[in-house]
Amino acid sequence: MRRTAARPSVVFHEAVMNTIRAILKQPESAPISDPQRQAAAGELSATLQCRVHEASLSRSGAELLASAAEGRMRRLVVVSADSRPPAARLPEARQVEVSAGDRRLTVVAAPRSAEAAAWLRTVLPWTAPRPIGLQTSAGLGDRLGLATPGHLAAVAGTGVAPFVAQQSIREMTRTQRSPTQVMDDACWGVFQAGWREGFGSDADHLKTTEDIDRTLAAGFTMFTIDPGDHVNADADAMPSSALPLATEVVVWDGLEISGDDFVRSYAGRRIALDGGPSLTLDEESVCRAAVKYGAAIAHTLKMYRHLSATCDRPFELEVSVDETETPTSAAEHYIVAAELRRLGVRWVSLAPRFVGDFEKGIDYKGDLDAFARSFALHAAIARTLGPYKISLHSGSDKFSVYPICAEHAGGLVHLKTAGTSYLEALRVVARRAPDLFRGILDFALSRFEEDRRSYHISASPAAMPRVHDLPDDALESLLDGNDGRQILHVTFGSVLLARGPEGHFLFRDRLMECLLDHEDEHHEALARHLGRHVRPFARPAP
Repeated sequence: MRRTAARPSVVFHEAVMNTIRAILKQPESAPISDPQRQAAAGELSATLQCRVHEASLSRSGAELLASAAEGRMRRLVVVSADSRPPAARLPEARQVEVSAGDRRLTVVAAPRSAEAAAWLRTVLPWTAPRPIGLQTSAGLGDRLGLATPGHLAAVAGTGVAPFVAQQSIREMTRTQRSPTQVMDDACWGVFQAGWREGFGSDADHLKTTEDIDRTLAAGFTMFTIDPGDHVNADADAMPSSALPLATEVVVWDGLEISGDDFVRSYAGRRIALDGGPSLTLDEESVCRAAVKYGAAIAHTLKMYRHLSATCDRPFELEVSVDETETPTSAAEHYIVAAELRRLGVRWVSLAPRFVGDFEKGIDYKGDLDAFARSFALHAAIARTLGPYKISLHSGSDKFSVYPICAEHAGGLVHLKTAGTSYLEALRVVARRAPDLFRGILDFALSRFEEDRRSYHISASPAAMPRVHDLPDDALESLLDGNDGRQILHVTFGSVLLARGPEGHFLFRDRLMECLLDHEDEHHEALARHLGRHVRPFARPAP
């Protein structure tokens, strides 16, 4: 929008004044019609010399709100009959008076900011996250803060609830984004897309109470507890003869039960599972589960009680034991869930470590029949002890298992994706800024051996073609192969934070500029690719 002196006057075309006044005069509960929306967005765009996102036009009391783009800048626009609207107090807000004859309105334009986002959530409650419950859902992580409209387009019409604010503390650290920034970026995207169907927010892979406090303050509604550091993976290979001694060192105080009572609670039981076969628990499997997961259960309990004591609003909990070395057996899943329930923990979803390999950014590796049998048991346990949803972590691009999960979960499923959206952003860069893409890939290859350490992947840089030997129109193909996808996936933090000798970002600013310049193409790429993830889980309208 044009920079103007304080409160200048702009003459509106009579038609747009009539359109806006008609919207503001009708009952607030009345929807803005498509012709009204199109007319108001078009005339506002022309008058204010910007691009108003038509879907964002929303009514709040005596004000009309919209999201607008002025080049690479994104702004909040508020049209009001009040000469001094509250939005004028937002940081760096610009105010103009518009008129048509003797009729006047006030237009405020303010940059997207934390203060503006907080104000927006109060006047348009649908731009704030809410608990999702047992509705089929998908977490759509956004490492750049620009993906939400594309994510929402991917889930539109599927009945799958989106979690569009989803980020782990590890991801925030690697992108230097705060929990508040992650939340605000998602809310702005919801507003821009005009998404009024509700969305969730997931503070992912939390390991400490300090993690909870930071994300709670930012307004997150679901908290994924990751007790993986407390899982004893050695238990799987431990000889049977060593188990009695190992169970003696389990911190039973943290489980609020004695070791003998724990074993008696489960050993020898034959449990009928809802929609599945019966599950028999022998003493060895019970002891092995205690050694492997006892400390993890105690840590989850500690985190849950801290959250319950500090959160004064409804929240949801997810429990994740997926980032561990060995699969979670059916017996272990049952015991973990039964113990959490005994201890008073309430959760909406649980992520076991599945059989096979859920490597980042590529399809499932493993025996699909074995996965189907195992997943069916996990889903039956979730129905028996819940119901709660089975959560698929590292769920990006696991196209071969989605139909299996959808079949056995019966809607009780939460899919988690993140890195695949970053890869789709790079796809746009490969098309529109090939030299930038080459630079990113070269740098990613130089960082790969260091950055791969915290990920379970099998990519080989030796299998990659020389990027400088490829013509521009072949660069995108590198994002279709497993090696290129994983190398670019795990190095995202290094790429985004890399700086030159003078302290400027080597890639981040240019990457963001490319995506803003080609916003529609970026969102279309996300909708197409993430739509493939979500459609197998689509639920019929109630």
